[in-house]
Amino acid sequence: MDEQMQQEMYRLTQENNRMLHKMRRNALSGGIFKFVIWGIILLAPIWFYMTYLSATVERMVKTVEQIQGTGAKAQAQMSGFETMWKDFQAKFGGSSSSPQ
Repeated sequence: MDEQMQQEMYRLTQENNRMLHKMRRNALSGGIFKFVIWGIILLAPIWFYMTYLSATVERMVKTVEQIQGTGAKAQAQMSGFETMWKDFQAKFGGSSSSPQ
């Protein structure tokens, strides 16, 4: 009976050892899988931007800068026009701005 008990313990120990190795293997493969998935989740937007959007964003930024430059030029011209109009009124005595 003692020998039968030892054989049963040996069999259970081997079975337990196999299960622990299988659990360790599954934990390792699961960790690698999670690492790869998170890498894809974090790197996919960067890749998408670099591949498809960077040229479009650069063109959009250049266009916005051109629009801002044009707006500044128009504002400068409008300021110059206002100055010219005031000089004209002062020179020829325009009555529209000064009530009498």
